[in-house]
Amino acid sequence: MEYQCSQCGRSFPYKSKLIKHQFTHTGERPYQCSQCDKDFSQNHHLIKHQITHIGDRSYQCSQCDKSYPYRSNLITHQLTHTGERPYQCSQCDKSFLYKYILKKHQWTHTGERPYQCSQCDKSFRYKHTLITHQRTHTGERPYQCSQCDKDFSQHNNLIRHMRTHTGDKPYQCSQCYKAFSHI
Repeated sequence: MEYQCSQCGRSFPYKSKLIKHQFTHTGERPYQCSQCDKDFSQNHHLIKHQITHIGDRSYQCSQCDKSYPYRSNLITHQLTHTGERPYQCSQCDKSFLYKYILKKHQWTHTGERPYQCSQCDKSFRYKHTLITHQRTHTGERPYQCSQCDKDFSQHNNLIRHMRTHTGDKPYQCSQCYKAFSHI
């Protein structure tokens, strides 16, 4: 018997695999690292992550001071030194360092939006966009100004707000050179 995802139609041989797959649509990340604030949608990702806390980073880059717990991490890192981008989009001329970034890029061509809001009918191309959207339903405002009592649902809104305290005006008109705190 096959278990089919109602969101995207993918089929799985076991119900447990379908349940884990559905986390990709809901954005749920039930596997929490006990050492830091990272969480994961899959248990094996958590297990792989936990090695970073052990300190065994025996794969050292010969071109810089970075080291990694896995040989595959080192190999991927070394591509940053060569400039190689091995994952080429079949639809356009863009190429990527990581396969998962290519996959997400290809959604711009297919229109796929795999992250579905459980509260309404909206779906999103990226998980972080879903998480930000879900705050419209929950009212969560996790970004707190350290200077006053205002809080925000999005980090970029906090950054823009902070300019009211600092006076920073990073945007400048190329015609008159007048500076602005936001676009």
